[in-house]
Amino acid sequence: GPAAPCFGYSIRKGAAMGRTILGVLAGLVTMWLTVAALEFLGHAMFPPPTGLDPKDPKQLQMIIAAAPVGALAMLVVAWAGGSFVGGWFAARIARHPRVAAVIVALLVMAGVAAMVMLIPEHPRWVSGLGLLLPIPVALLAAKLAAKREKTLPK
Repeated sequence: GPAAPCFGYSIRKGAAMGRTILGVLAGLVTMWLTVAALEFLGHAMFPPPTGLDPKDPKQLQMIIAAAPVGALAMLVVAWAGGSFVGGWFAARIARHPRVAAVIVALLVMAGVAAMVMLIPEHPRWVSGLGLLLPIPVALLAAKLAAKREKTLPK
């Protein structure tokens, strides 16, 4: 009857939404792993001063104040890298690749905004780039993920 085409359409639509949700979840996991790995690398390259506890807010302020530009740049690299890798994975899996990649980027930006509110001592260029880069980087990743799709055999 007339309900059959609608039912089939809603199943396809639901499958596309499910693929997009799965893409976003995969993107979030890979984004988090990438940010953690790059921040760890940044700490290895630019170790914080010894004797200071980053879990203590007052000592964390001192660590940030003493941080070299390279250590702060690694934060930006971690956030942008997480947006790229997470956005790429999200776009690769999702039926709505740009949407999925931007959702991952928005969550990176939410993390940056929370960090800025909790630790306002970060230099403005760090928080500014942390808020400006994720969406364009994730959209570039989505575009690159889509290009690869076109080269796969049918």
